[in-house]
Amino acid sequence: MTPSPTDRAAQLAATRSLARARWRVAAVLTLLMVGVYFGFILLVAYRPALLGGLVSDGLSLGIVLGALVILSAWALTLIYVQWANRVYDPALAALRAMPGAESAARNTQGGAR
Repeated sequence: MTPSPTDRAAQLAATRSLARARWRVAAVLTLLMVGVYFGFILLVAYRPALLGGLVSDGLSLGIVLGALVILSAWALTLIYVQWANRVYDPALAALRAMPGAESAARNTQGGAR
């Protein structure tokens, strides 16, 4: 069954909206990770004495903050996966279920970027 022009326009608008939402989420999470990482690197470069301070016997603040950088990467990844499972995947499945989804996907692969 060939979708009507209205159906195709609605599907294209929904696809673009979903792509923008995914891009926004990815950009925010990426910027957060870059901020955490470069914040740590700037501390290493400009405040090494601060990072050398001991939190407890044999454990420096630098080691704790370095571990937190790694944990923040895991946490931000978990946030993205949960968002994708809760929002993105169901929306993508709904788009694929729309009439004419296959032909619309083929038509937008090169031009929707």
